[in-house]
Amino acid sequence: MAVLLLAATACTLPGGRADGASSDAADRPPALVSTGADRLVASGFDALDGMRVGLVVNHTARSGEKHLIEWIHEAPEVELGALFGPEHGIRGDEDAGAKIADGIDDATGVPVYSLYGENRRPTPDMMVGLDALVFDIQDVGARFYTFISTMGLSMQSAAEAGVPFIVLDRPNPLGGERMAGYLRPDSLVSFVSQYPIPVRHGLTVGELARMIQGKDWVPGVKNLDLRVVEMDGWERAMLWPETGLHWIAPSPNLPSFESAMIYPGTCFFEATTASEGRGTPAPFLTVGAPWLDADALAADLRKWGTPGLRIEAGNVTPVRIPGAASNPKWKDTELGSLHISITDPDSVDAVATGLDLVGRMYRMAPDSVKDSFFRERWMALLSGSGETLERIKGGMDRDAWAWSWEEDMATFEAQRRPYLLY
Repeated sequence: MAVLLLAATACTLPGGRADGASSDAADRPPALVSTGADRLVASGFDALDGMRVGLVVNHTARSGEKHLIEWIHEAPEVELGALFGPEHGIRGDEDAGAKIADGIDDATGVPVYSLYGENRRPTPDMMVGLDALVFDIQDVGARFYTFISTMGLSMQSAAEAGVPFIVLDRPNPLGGERMAGYLRPDSLVSFVSQYPIPVRHGLTVGELARMIQGKDWVPGVKNLDLRVVEMDGWERAMLWPETGLHWIAPSPNLPSFESAMIYPGTCFFEATTASEGRGTPAPFLTVGAPWLDADALAADLRKWGTPGLRIEAGNVTPVRIPGAASNPKWKDTELGSLHISITDPDSVDAVATGLDLVGRMYRMAPDSVKDSFFRERWMALLSGSGETLERIKGGMDRDAWAWSWEEDMATFEAQRRPYLLY
């Protein structure tokens, strides 16, 4: 499989060009935040001087109007040795869970290795000849978003090869203050629950890398030469819109900041037979089922309140969308649906609201549906607790969910403090 360099950023985004950069980029005011990649470029690549590097990147690894691959390939004192792609691939346009093959980048001639196929981390053979491994991928701030699992395993490969692991830091779109969800126990380790952190963790990838090493969460990384190129201008209270940075969909079904904001909650619908909105115009901002009385559920939610959100009833029919939803749940079937919009991002507790929504929809389901409504193991992995299903069936509401992990949040706040950079 050949992979063109320009195709590495060729994910067409709403309101943007095919290369992932907005067509009105020249009209946008300067961003308030300089990312780690921006600072690396501005420094003339001092941190990589004389190195042959491997890049763990996808289409979000941009500085200005160019992709990091292009910047590094053109840098006279740095040699590009290999490219490594996470889930959704280098271009970011593969379906969730789709296995991706290796290839050669036509524009640079370097190998492109998939970290979401036969291998989940760079192998010793892939690391031969590299002087450093550089990670630059935009995360969304949720524990089950697999890019952070790829980061930890890539740290392990760098440690084994005896080379530095360099993180180019980027903002947590959900901010760095609020956290929510259970701390994952050791019994629920998986690629969507690699670390014992809450669902909404409030860390940047650079901070998380420091915590992974400090807590020895991945075997062999204790003595890793870990380096973080920090951002300039980012503050913990900032949500994505306050950074001034252009949103590039980090994966096909998170086309907007609003979808990322609610994703830590509506992702729990992946562990049910109900739709999480894949195959619709607004994935994760749409949930539904063919048997759902959406008007009744929306009225119930209005009665109890949904802080920061407007939730309206409607109907939607999921369809196949190449590169985003090749086989969505309930494909070509009309669903009763809820359509979510963000009215006040600072007030949204997506994790508690998502679990509350799952529970209310479950209780409305016909008896013939209830027995098969949940993928029980998947719900435990996503939520980080083996008790979640029992609590859903027991009728816990949003406030009770938020209260149930308060002790975990206090524990994690103390644990993470030594690793914060901002």
